[in-house]
Amino acid sequence: MEQQGRCLCGAVTFSARNVDPHAHACHCGTCRRWSGGPGLSAAVGSISFDGAEHVERFDSSDWAERGFCRRCGSHLFYRVKATDQYHVWLGAFDQPEVFALAGEIYVDEKPPGYAFAGDHPRLTAAEFLASIGASGS
Repeated sequence: MEQQGRCLCGAVTFSARNVDPHAHACHCGTCRRWSGGPGLSAAVGSISFDGAEHVERFDSSDWAERGFCRRCGSHLFYRVKATDQYHVWLGAFDQPEVFALAGEIYVDEKPPGYAFAGDHPRLTAAEFLASIGASGS
């Protein structure tokens, strides 16, 4: 699947290819602090940005960085450094309705005030980090 998207102000637009329609929710403290709630994203095979000069990158851990628009602050992605794998925030896509929740990570850090319905994999922090060959948070 191919998808387009943008930040809130339109300074950054993107085109993504090989977009996985299976979205994932992350409950880690970093995603919750970053977005005000769980991080909802989808993996993409490749992504190109117009207005890339407005994309600010922040090293949020030893293994990942986050990208946002430096003009409006919209959250755009997190990227796994070792594999150059981009995970784009669902709200940045022009057509977020095509995604279905397929899994959750960092479930051991999820606060008790919300829960996602459905039968899908739920990984703890240790399980998720082991699955990508990383350590730490």
